[in-house]
Amino acid sequence: MILDAARAAASRLFSPEFRSVFLKTLGLTLLALVALWFGVESLLEWLAWPWLHTLLPGLPSWAGWLGAVIAGILLAIPMALLVAPATAIVAGLFLDDVAEVVERTDYPSDPPGRAVPALHSLVLAIKFFGVVILGNIVALLLLLVPGINIAAFFIVNGYLLGCEFFEFAAMRFRPEAEAKALRRKYAGTVFLAGLVIAVFLAVPLLNLLTPLFAAAMMVHLHKAVSARGAGRTL
Repeated sequence: MILDAARAAASRLFSPEFRSVFLKTLGLTLLALVALWFGVESLLEWLAWPWLHTLLPGLPSWAGWLGAVIAGILLAIPMALLVAPATAIVAGLFLDDVAEVVERTDYPSDPPGRAVPALHSLVLAIKFFGVVILGNIVALLLLLVPGINIAAFFIVNGYLLGCEFFEFAAMRFRPEAEAKALRRKYAGTVFLAGLVIAVFLAVPLLNLLTPLFAAAMMVHLHKAVSARGAGRTL
């Protein structure tokens, strides 16, 4: 069930619909990071350089220009590192688009899900960003513990990502409380699916597609566990 969901999600990643969502996500992310870069650099020029000239009044005029270049290069490094997590939070705003594509193309005879309200989508996007950051901080701390190392990264991220994305997919068809209850009922399955997402997240460049892959995969998984539950009821 999990591997089927992962294969189905992966097969959609480079479809025109998904490509459109990814390009929108990446474009908005890069615009935001460029704006942040210029903002921080302007702030440094406004605050840091006057203070430096006051502290060292004998600095030649070219020192400020050289300092600005060096600061710009140094700022570019953390901005580059922020591309993946920033893409994650922006992609959170388009998860319903991904879910709608999967539901329409792979489950045309089923009733479509309801889009999560815009404010709730924003909250989910921020939560996903926080989950990724928190998960990696915990994983980095656990790296100091001998014998755990890389396994910590996958266990922590697998659990957190599995929970968040499964509940997102379920909430398109159920109230939030019911979605959480379904996730707890299939906790083992959701965790294993989260491990697949964590592996995806660990691959450089490919990790930019993680939110799209995870949303599509969990739509398939939610459909599968819902069908299993319906079968048992019958």
